[in-house]
Amino acid sequence: MNNKIKLLTLSVLLAAPSAYAANYAIEARGDAMGGVGVVSANFLTAPFYNPALVAIYRRNDDVGMILPSIGFNYDDQDGMVDDLDTISDILDNPDSSRIDELDSTLNNINGSILNAELGGVVAFAIPNQFVAANVYGKAYTETFSNPQVASASSCEASLTADQCTLDRAQRSTVNAVSVAVTEVGISLAKYQTFLGQHVAFGITPKLQRIYTYVYEASMTNYDLADVADNGNGETMFNLDAGALWFYGPFRVGLSASDMVSRDVETLTIPSAVSGNPSISYQYEMRPQYTLGAGIVADYFTLSVDYDLNEKERYVDFDDNTQMIRVGGEIDILRQLKLRAGYYKNLAYDDSEGTITAGIGISPLNLFQLDLAASYTNENAMGAYVNFLASY
Repeated sequence: MNNKIKLLTLSVLLAAPSAYAANYAIEARGDAMGGVGVVSANFLTAPFYNPALVAIYRRNDDVGMILPSIGFNYDDQDGMVDDLDTISDILDNPDSSRIDELDSTLNNINGSILNAELGGVVAFAIPNQFVAANVYGKAYTETFSNPQVASASSCEASLTADQCTLDRAQRSTVNAVSVAVTEVGISLAKYQTFLGQHVAFGITPKLQRIYTYVYEASMTNYDLADVADNGNGETMFNLDAGALWFYGPFRVGLSASDMVSRDVETLTIPSAVSGNPSISYQYEMRPQYTLGAGIVADYFTLSVDYDLNEKERYVDFDDNTQMIRVGGEIDILRQLKLRAGYYKNLAYDDSEGTITAGIGISPLNLFQLDLAASYTNENAMGAYVNFLASY
C-alpha cells in the first residue's frame, strides 16, 4: 500500500504529456533566480516570461537555440505522503493500540496538499533589427493531490469513538487533479526609441492543447491504472504579450500570458466511496499579468517580478497562485554565472517561501549549460537543467 501512495502523483504526471506548470515554463537560468524573467530573461528564453525581450540581444547574436530545458518540482510541505503511509499501515493491520495515532494523523492530513510539476521547452530564435522572432515548443503538467477526510459527525451514533475513527479512515479518500498543456508558438518583437526612450514590444500567438485529469480513490483500495482513463483534452488558440522600457541597465517590464480565457471541464467520475457524489472539476485558464523591474548590467543582474492578479485555476481546489519573485546573477568573465533567488505564493498566508540557486557554465562561449535547484523544506524541492547555444 505504501508504494502505491508514493507513486500516486507520479503516475498522474506520467499519464499526461511531459510538461511543466504554473505561470512559467521550466528554464533553469530563471528558476535559479527565483523564477524572475519579465525584465531579466534573454532573447532565447523571452517567450516564457515576456515576448518583448526577444528584441533585446547582443550585436554578435545571429541565431540561438535551447535544446532542451527540462525540470521537475515536488512540493509536499504538509508531509501528506508520510501521513498517508501511516494511515495505510494502520488500515492494513488494524491495531486498537494505534487508534489515537490514526485519529491524530487524520486530523493532521486534513487540508494538506501535494503538488508535483514536470516539463520541458525547446526554442529557436533569430534576432534581427526588423522583427525579431523566436519559435518555441513547451509542455508542462501540474498535479495536485489532497485527502478528503470524513468528519466525525458523519459516523453512526451506535459507534464508539474508536470505531468512529476507524470508520472515518475507511470512508476518507485521496483526490487528485492534473492539468497538462502542450503548446507551440512564435514570439515576435520590435525594439525602437520613442521620445528618447528605449522600448520594446512583443506578442506570442500560440496553439495550446489542454488536458485535464481527475482521480479519486479510497485510502484502502485504488488502482493506479485508472488514472490514465480519466483524461479530457481541448485545443485552443491563445496569446501572450509584453512590453519593456529600459535606460542603461535599469529596466521595467509588463507581461500578460494566456490572454484568451477558457474554462475546461474534467471528466465526471463516480466516487470511490459509496454514497458520495460524483467527482468533477473545472479548470479556469485566465490571463496572468506580471510586473517586473530590475538592473540588468553586463556582469550583474538583480530583478523582481510580481503577479498583479491572483490566478485561481482549478475551481474548488486550493491551487491559487500570486507570486512574488526575487533573483540575481553574477557573471564571471562570461564563463561562469552564479545565481540565487527566492519566491513566495502570496495567495495563501501560511505558504512557505522557496530559496533557489544555480550556476551557468559557458566554456569558451561555445555553448551554455545551466543547472538550478529549489528548496522549500525537506518535503518540497526541485531540479532544472538547460542546454542552449547562440551564434
